[in-house]
Amino acid sequence: MNTECKPEQLEFQSLGRREVMGRFDGGRITSDGGGLLLREVDRHIGLLDRLAACFTDHRNPESIEHSVRDLVAQRVSSVSSAS
Repeated sequence: MNTECKPEQLEFQSLGRREVMGRFDGGRITSDGGGLLLREVDRHIGLLDRLAACFTDHRNPESIEHSVRDLVAQRVSSVSSAS
């Protein structure tokens, strides 16, 4: 199903004092913009919390250094930067 939705640019949450935008007038180029998109999706719908909730943590709570959410976030970040 095709849509007619073609925004000229997407605006993301600022990064420090820098304004972050996604534009579609650059021709055929690549970037690491997937990480920014994932950050915004996570911010709006709690994606990483929802993914982490899919796992049951059977580890000893006294021995845990990183939460399941932290581990999921690390894995998602490494996959998005590798693609």
